[in-house]
Amino acid sequence: MRTIRVHVEQTLAAGGEAIITGQAVDHVGRVLRMQAGDAITLFNGDGNHYEGRLLEIGKRELRVVVESVTPAGSESPLPLVLVQGVARGDKMDFIVQKATELGVAAIVPVTTERSEVKLDAGRAEKRLAHWQAVVVGACEQSGRAVVPVVSPTVALPTWLSSLADDGRRRLALMPGEGRRVGELALGGAGAYLVVGPEGGLGQRDVEALAAAGFSGLQLGPRILRTETAGLAALAALQSVYGDW
Repeated sequence: MRTIRVHVEQTLAAGGEAIITGQAVDHVGRVLRMQAGDAITLFNGDGNHYEGRLLEIGKRELRVVVESVTPAGSESPLPLVLVQGVARGDKMDFIVQKATELGVAAIVPVTTERSEVKLDAGRAEKRLAHWQAVVVGACEQSGRAVVPVVSPTVALPTWLSSLADDGRRRLALMPGEGRRVGELALGGAGAYLVVGPEGGLGQRDVEALAAAGFSGLQLGPRILRTETAGLAALAALQSVYGDW
């Protein structure tokens, strides 16, 4: 039987009640046709599942009683940060959604030398809110109880200049260059993974990454599209060093 999971931005505790508003009200009541007494699982990003039951389904809010709390246990032991060149159209939504399902710890959208997507301040803010909603939906679907952070879009050189030395391996996908996944010997600190946009990384990008300590990572002899490359790399890294 499918478990219905809903993200809430509030403190939860066993024996307490939660009030749910927003799109979840319509989804639970109209789409799923759930009724009072039905089981529902809540999560707020702290890594726990809060098992509860619907008390009331109104037009604008749901009331849920929390009956128990259990650790989700669905987070990867390998913290991976996807640094993705902003892709056109729905490709970026797809990347954000699937990267979340694959267990990524955070997503940093960046503009690069060959970026075709140009976002002014207003559009960038709207896209960030949209991507955050995509992440939440992917967590609800995949069973994750920690919500990956999506950072505001930033130019790659600006992001590199702000990068702290936190022990993560620094990797950039470069077709035909660098090491393969099985040769990395990644530790528990995880890695940053930089993926270029549709046109790939430019020469200035490559030079800036090298100066910041990034090394190349390749995925075999074929050139993958941007919406394929990062996800394939995340899956491979999870398979060799993560929880697959």
